[in-house]
Amino acid sequence: MKRYCLALDLKDDPHLIAEYERWHKAENSWPEIRKSIVEAEIWDMQIYRTGNRLFMIMETSDHYEPQKKAAMDALNPRVQEWEQLMWIFQQPLPWAKEGEKWVIMDQIFQL
Repeated sequence: MKRYCLALDLKDDPHLIAEYERWHKAENSWPEIRKSIVEAEIWDMQIYRTGNRLFMIMETSDHYEPQKKAAMDALNPRVQEWEQLMWIFQQPLPWAKEGEKWVIMDQIFQL
């Protein structure tokens, strides 16, 4: 199993942040999005927030490849619709590359 930790910022607007959290409640989730996550061999995904900073933890199969997931998402109209909707609330980290949303974090400590 692999673990990935990623970060992304939300626009610093309390109303947009509340709306973003509303979209991520179980009753508002889109089944096609959950399906695309599982089909990419992501077994667990959690998102945490502090202020307007998001932190995602993903546990995946040993065969998971971020580039393959990105290619699958690019071909999935429903995922693209979700990504466009989420971009209303999100903004790139200041050091993100052009077009990059979620940035993979480097592990710097382990107990």
